[in-house]
Amino acid sequence: MTGTLINFATVMVGGVLGLLIGERLPERIKTIVIAAIGLITVVMGISSGISTKNALIPLLALVIGSVIGELINIDKGINWLGDWLKKRFSRADSPQNFTTAFVIASLQFCVGPLTILGSINDGLTGDYRLLAIKAVLDGFSAIIFASSFGVGTLFAGATILLVQGSISLLAGLVKPLLVSDPHLSMAQQPRVVELAAVGGVILVGLALNILDIKRIKVANMLPALFVAPLIVALLNIFGIPINFGLG
Repeated sequence: MTGTLINFATVMVGGVLGLLIGERLPERIKTIVIAAIGLITVVMGISSGISTKNALIPLLALVIGSVIGELINIDKGINWLGDWLKKRFSRADSPQNFTTAFVIASLQFCVGPLTILGSINDGLTGDYRLLAIKAVLDGFSAIIFASSFGVGTLFAGATILLVQGSISLLAGLVKPLLVSDPHLSMAQQPRVVELAAVGGVILVGLALNILDIKRIKVANMLPALFVAPLIVALLNIFGIPINFGLG
């Protein structure tokens, strides 16, 4: 849990700094930095996405996962939670968008390979180096999100505790579900590679939201993160190679 607590702390510090300096930052500065965060999110997403060994796997996972997400409407639930928190912890006349801050920051902080790999490593071995790197990135993002969107960014810290903390605490249970070859590192496990690839695609979708290019219900794609390793596991059970369909 050490890495998760560090990550939570950097987001809290960054969020508070963002709230304190937000009014002092010119709007053009906020705009260009938000664009920079969006662009680096695209790069991180593509980098993870192209790691797939078979594009059909993340494609199937995203299609199936997105249908599941739409049916249960995760996006609506997260926005409802953001609105509920806003009514209780934000001024009604605040010009900043509490719900937008909460949703975008939560997804930014908790979707991606560093979240999964870092939390598992932290839980199994106490090695929190990946989460420490993620913490620095999230801290700077929190400054800008809080200065631009408001106090909702701070509440996204609770999402870090919930998601990363749960993965770390349950790492012993999660590891057997993700490991198919004991001779490979966790990052090289086929199930983890495809999970990371799906996470990368979701990050690109989130970046489009951040850059205000297209509104995508990214939250409804989250079930794909569970579907991807399940597809690989089924391929393993039936003895089908990962590169099926590629000739």
